[in-house]
Amino acid sequence: MPRRTSAALNVVERGAGTPVLALHGWTPDHRLMLGCLEPVFAGRAGYRRLYPDLPGMGGSPCPPEIASSDDVLDTVQDLVDDLLADEPFLLVGESYGGYLARALARSRPGQVLGLALVCPVGTAVENAERTVPQRQVLRPDPDLLASTDARTAAAFADISVVQTPETLRRFRDEILTGLDLADTAAMARIRQRWTLGEDPEGGAPFDRPTLILTGRQDHATGYLDQFALLPHYPRATFAVLDVAGHNLQIEQPGLFDALVGEWLDRVAAER
Repeated sequence: MPRRTSAALNVVERGAGTPVLALHGWTPDHRLMLGCLEPVFAGRAGYRRLYPDLPGMGGSPCPPEIASSDDVLDTVQDLVDDLLADEPFLLVGESYGGYLARALARSRPGQVLGLALVCPVGTAVENAERTVPQRQVLRPDPDLLASTDARTAAAFADISVVQTPETLRRFRDEILTGLDLADTAAMARIRQRWTLGEDPEGGAPFDRPTLILTGRQDHATGYLDQFALLPHYPRATFAVLDVAGHNLQIEQPGLFDALVGEWLDRVAAER
């Protein structure tokens, strides 16, 4: 099949078996998904995990031709063609990666065995149009912030609902490391044409096991715009987790592991 783009994505692979493609959000890199999913798969054999860096993020270059979310989606389509061809796979997307994942599921309904969305962009793509709660820190730790370098502390404080040494460690290791690598010029270029040309929910409903995880205190993507997705996903478990913001996977790791594990069980039961 002819490639849609010239972009080659950096991919980190773990394990062997049924493929699981995990798409991170806007400006971090693959470490966000690797950090939250590897603990889930530690006790589950038989899965080949694929963690790409999206164009301009992590170790993936972003050639000038990549200038919209449609182009970013094309690079993911190329990746699936290159690594999986027509092999069935599971799909996980976080935030902006959840937006892309829904579009990928629409274009490959027979190939995607199940879809899991973590704090995904909902029905409103642009930030200004989203329905989100007021910013709230439920478990603050001013001493922790004071003992951290100012730049890290500011970035962490801006998004965290739970401020503990462990959530700070994971924020630094899994999220901030990626943010520091992002190609800001490429990000700005893609951001100009951020909405996909085709509505991910514009086709037939996706009738395979689905998981939609949202944070009650997520002031980036919220939880109401995702609830509106439910009619399109008749097999979706929908959860709104309290004491969880946009980094739900770090702030509620026990519930995250349990719900993702149960989704994997549902997908396996269908096969």
